[in-house]
Amino acid sequence: MLAFLLIVGVSFAMMASSLTNLVSDYLYEQRIRQDSLSVEKLATTLAPLFQSAKTDALQDALVEEGGQMGGRLMIVDEDGKVQFDSFGKLCGMRLELPEVLAILTGGQSSAYGIHRLSGGESSLTGTAEDEYVAYCASSLIGTRGRLGALLFVSPVQEMMQSLSAVQRQLLSVFVGVAAAALLAASIFSRVITKPISALTRTIEKMGKGDLSVRVKVRGSGEMRHLAESYNAMAEQLESLDRSRNQFVSNASHELKTPLATMKILLESLIYQPDMPSELRAEFMQDMDHEIDRLTGIITDLLTLTQMDSRQMELHPEAVNLSELTEETLRLLQPAAEKRGQTLTCRVVDGCRLMADRSKLGQVIYNLTENGLKYTPDGGSVTVTLTVEGRFAVLTVQDNGVGIPKEDQAHIFDRFYRVDKARSRETGGTGLGLSIVRQLVTLHHGTVSVDSAPGKGSTFTVRLPMDGKESA
Repeated sequence: MLAFLLIVGVSFAMMASSLTNLVSDYLYEQRIRQDSLSVEKLATTLAPLFQSAKTDALQDALVEEGGQMGGRLMIVDEDGKVQFDSFGKLCGMRLELPEVLAILTGGQSSAYGIHRLSGGESSLTGTAEDEYVAYCASSLIGTRGRLGALLFVSPVQEMMQSLSAVQRQLLSVFVGVAAAALLAASIFSRVITKPISALTRTIEKMGKGDLSVRVKVRGSGEMRHLAESYNAMAEQLESLDRSRNQFVSNASHELKTPLATMKILLESLIYQPDMPSELRAEFMQDMDHEIDRLTGIITDLLTLTQMDSRQMELHPEAVNLSELTEETLRLLQPAAEKRGQTLTCRVVDGCRLMADRSKLGQVIYNLTENGLKYTPDGGSVTVTLTVEGRFAVLTVQDNGVGIPKEDQAHIFDRFYRVDKARSRETGGTGLGLSIVRQLVTLHHGTVSVDSAPGKGSTFTVRLPMDGKESA
């Protein structure tokens, strides 16, 4: 901020100096042009009088013209001596002024200069005080060549005072403008840096682990957009952190349950050596079931971890989704018959798309298995495959227990269970629908559910047949 204010101050100082120099140069040029034209014209008029030695006429002309021009006129010969003086005081005196020497020895036709004279030197202008004077010299040219020089001495004290006054005024104006600009820049800088400082402090707090901090949204434009974007990002990070913690908690609980069950069964076997063989075999079967359940949870967790880390790659190929659906349902037919359930397959012929065959098979399997699990014995599950425009639409409909409205937004969350006790009885891991959503998303598709308690559920998967992301 200090550097910015310093740059502003230096910039205004340079502007003030430049403008002052421009004004000074303009005044000098105007004065030089005016005096030079007058003296050159007068030199042309006086040269014949000086050459013909008409002293009285020449002296009278000098006095008259000097009075009209508001200064002092002198004629200097080739040796630098004053031959005529409108004031009549310096006749016979040798002048060694730079402007005179520039003409007599330098070969110039005219010369101009401004000097500050002390009281002793200012007798040239007839005053006894220090003052600024201008010397304007022009060569006197006669028929035989150069005769000498005409010197015009004029006071420029008023011009210099005016210039000083202008410089002071300009300086005052620029000091005022610079002060106002610095004040405005300081305020503007604070307006800009204050929200940035607040954002920096918030980021530092977030870096220390506090994901609940937010930036106060103020103003408009880019700073408001920055604050809103940051708060949205912080909200996502906090939500992700909550989801991660919940996931770890749920995963730990799901893994702990079969382990605890197996521990109880093993302790029973260890501490009851005389247990009947039938009961022992039953306990061993229960442990085998829990091991299968534990293996399923670990497998599903590894699948989700690969998806989250983007390590899972699709291997697209031309897939006949109609045949794949029928093949998958044949695998689940024995499980449906065991519970007296009706598994119906209604597919359109020749539905083909570019996709990963095994992963689409897992989507169909998980959705159908989920429908069978949550449908009572003797119920029905219908799997339908149709084509709508450029989309293949797969629906899995059951007449099971259904899902309450408030739970439908969460059923694709990991380990989410509508009825936790009944869900564990079915042996599910609570990850199947989450895997379905991830796999469908990888194929640029969508999955949704429509359900009501006691009326069953319908899951709908829409997959683009051209492999492009759905709008």
